Amino acid sequence: MSDRERFVDLFRKYIKRDGADALLEWLCSPTQSDFFSAPASTRFHGSVRGGLCAHSLNVYDCLCDLMHNAKYFSELRDSNGNPYSEESIAIVSLLHDLCKVNFYVETTRNVKVNGVWESVPYFSINDQLPYGHGEKSVYIISGFMKLTRDEAFAIRYHMGFSTGGTDERGNIGAALEKFPLAYALVCADMGASYFKEGTPE
Repeated sequence: MSDRERFVDLFRKYIKRDGADALLEWLCSPTQSDFFSAPASTRFHGSVRGGLCAHSLNVYDCLCDLMHNAKYFSELRDSNGNPYSEESIAIVSLLHDLCKVNFYVETTRNVKVNGVWESVPYFSINDQLPYGHGEKSVYIISGFMKLTRDEAFAIRYHMGFSTGGTDERGNIGAALEKFPLAYALVCADMGASYFKEGTPE
């Protein structure tokens, strides 16, 4: 099964709320979205064609492992005191990086290989919707379907303390404390990025 097929299968299996079908249709449209061909970064984890979808699946796997197998995480509850649903887990993990859809362009750059300059493929950023990172993903998803407060905060703060200026540090800490799904997603995102994917040689 390809990454695209697995992503679509998981999406259809777990994400059922109003607007989900339209969101998936947008993601699958080759004229509107490059989700399945986009990289996850320019030069770090997943900096290859299809890296964004692969990274999203890796985060899903890491988050499921945490939420189902780690005692602390499996006991977490949402802001209403309920266990996190399979739908919420799928939404925040599979869709947390929608901010990277239509965000990268493939170009070339010159690098020295064995003392000789060569033109090699390279991804650069061409942000047509400069609306931040996590907040941009929340904005895109919300155009199709409603998120719970826990889901919105998890996606918004999935980068943890690695983004945001000094003034925002208090907000990040408060969000991770108030919305445990956000903390779990940070852990899953970092686990996928650093241990499952890593930086290409």
